[in-house]
Amino acid sequence: MDRVEALFEARFGEKVAAPPEAEALRLLAAHRSHRAFAARPVEDSLVEALAAAALSAPSKSDLQQRDIVIVGDPELRRALGTLMPNDPWVVAAPVFLVFCGNNRRQRQLHEWRGHPFANDHLDAFFNAAVDAAIALAWCIAAAEAVGLGACPVSAIRNEAAEVSKLLNLPMHVFPVAGLCIGWPASPGSIVPRLPLGVTLHRDRFDETGIRAAIEAYDRRRAYAKQRYVEQFGTAAEYGWSEDKARQYSRPERASFGAFVRAKGFRLE
Repeated sequence: MDRVEALFEARFGEKVAAPPEAEALRLLAAHRSHRAFAARPVEDSLVEALAAAALSAPSKSDLQQRDIVIVGDPELRRALGTLMPNDPWVVAAPVFLVFCGNNRRQRQLHEWRGHPFANDHLDAFFNAAVDAAIALAWCIAAAEAVGLGACPVSAIRNEAAEVSKLLNLPMHVFPVAGLCIGWPASPGSIVPRLPLGVTLHRDRFDETGIRAAIEAYDRRRAYAKQRYVEQFGTAAEYGWSEDKARQYSRPERASFGAFVRAKGFRLE
């Protein structure tokens, strides 16, 4: 069993100080996404326990603006899968959850209690989205703690309006991400992350040496498949930075802002 220092080194390509207490972080350090699952069901009671663990996560001001939809109906799962054809695990995974931001409940409280809703601006949407994202992260950690594997699915926002219709999400409730869960078909592998010198700052934000650091990271993150070769050609060296620059060279989810506004949010 790898110690946490070895796992961090595999992740960041450098030694990370890890005192004895840090061994308790091994589960997080060893995280890996899983998109292929064994033909073994996940009991409904365990799914509910995972959801309960996720909903135990911190929430902004205890507003609890996050909900989870367990998608168990096969026909509904296939309909969602049709919207995300590049993510076949949405249909194949034993469990599929949809994490939603929910600002509706807060507005209902104001209606019931007769108090004005004085925060109808961007922060109302942002708080609900962050609450849902925190719950998603806790659910992944909970799944891994019991030996399950998981894979978040952001593509659910590609067709947010259709997903919203399929799941009957009311005004001020919106999908943030899906989550596939199941017993892993293989151990998986640790995905290297940017070095801590790029993403960890002390006291003030600092980009000193960032380009050289990312170029070194690119050498650790060589990709076998290249995006959009018909537009950009085939690169002799193709790493993380080239892949991400190509990815965002084309519009993604350009309609999401309109969808959020149609859900009743003011984003000023």
